[in-house]
Amino acid sequence: MLLETVIFYSAAVLAIGGAVMMIRQQNPVASVLYFIVSLVAQAILYVQLSALFVGALLIIIYAGAIMVLFLFVIMLLNLRGERFEGSQSKLGSGTKFILSIIFFIEIAFVIKQMVFAPGTEIQAGQLADNFGSVEMVATHLFREYLYPFELTSILLLVAIIGAVVIARREKTDTEREI
Repeated sequence: MLLETVIFYSAAVLAIGGAVMMIRQQNPVASVLYFIVSLVAQAILYVQLSALFVGALLIIIYAGAIMVLFLFVIMLLNLRGERFEGSQSKLGSGTKFILSIIFFIEIAFVIKQMVFAPGTEIQAGQLADNFGSVEMVATHLFREYLYPFELTSILLLVAIIGAVVIARREKTDTEREI
């Protein structure tokens, strides 16, 4: 039990740390790489929940395919961290500090509600026998959530087309200047 607890807390800290570093990065490529670290840590948490298929999907689809697609779009648009240095946030440091404190108070409230609420603990026998299996995921994905699943694929396709159009437009503008 001690090893599972150590792995859980290590993966949780790694996931949160990767997410925070993803947000703080100026360079979009480094931000995507930190996001991949966060996704791998989340996959470890799913594996600990005995949802092996969901953990494998998270690594294969999101950390593999989707993040490679994001990196391709970032490189296609030729985004650099130096480009964003001039546009700083208009919020003052005091406002950022106050918003951060409010955010952490909200997180503490949610954690308190989850941990100290009576009757919320889940026993191992309460989970379905096929929890996280291929059959259960496929049933939920293709019977109950087919419409949102297809909308997500259309949204990704539109984002790729938009990135190509923007990159092509910037390329033609620079060619005219030369």
